[in-house]
Amino acid sequence: MWIAWIELDLLLGDVHSLKEKRSVVRPIIAEVRKRFEVSVAEVGDLDLHRRARIGAVVVSPDRAHALEVVDAVERLLAGRPEVELLSARRRDLHSED
Repeated sequence: MWIAWIELDLLLGDVHSLKEKRSVVRPIIAEVRKRFEVSVAEVGDLDLHRRARIGAVVVSPDRAHALEVVDAVERLLAGRPEVELLSARRRDLHSED
């Protein structure tokens, strides 16, 4: 079993409050979850209104598939006009490691 995850650091566009941040981040999380069937959540910078860290995790019997899904999540978020992708950290791990 392969586990791959990615943590994305996002700079949000014209956001001035945590309520506005929520209105940007929630649809992103919902779209990633629905499109890729992965576990995804806001994992950091919860109290900053212009920054968000989103984490996504996929479990797969095949390493190549797991990495393909993680790459697709990164491409999706990098292409969103309302956010700027500042960095992406990724890792993959085999269950026997």
